Amino acid sequence: MPRVSAKQDDDGYLSAIGAAVRTYRLKHGISQEELAYICGIDRSHMGKIERGERNVTILNLLRIANALNCKPSRLLRIAGL
Repeated sequence: MPRVSAKQDDDGYLSAIGAAVRTYRLKHGISQEELAYICGIDRSHMGKIERGERNVTILNLLRIANALNCKPSRLLRIAGL
C-alpha cells in the first residue's frame, strides 16, 4: 500500500483532522505555539497539521489530544470521521 501524503489526500481526511484540532484549540484559548510546545511538536509542523498539509501520526494525534485534555476520538468526531 503506498504512503499517503497531504498532496494525495483526495478524501480530505487530513484537512478535516487539522480543522478539528484548530477548532478545539481555539475553543480552549490555546495558541498554536503553546499547543506545539506542550506536545513537543515543532510549531511549523503543528501549523502544517492544522492546514492538512501533513499526515498526522497516531502518536502526534495522541499528544495533541492529551494536550487539549480530550480523547483522540473526540477530535475525530469533530472532524466527522
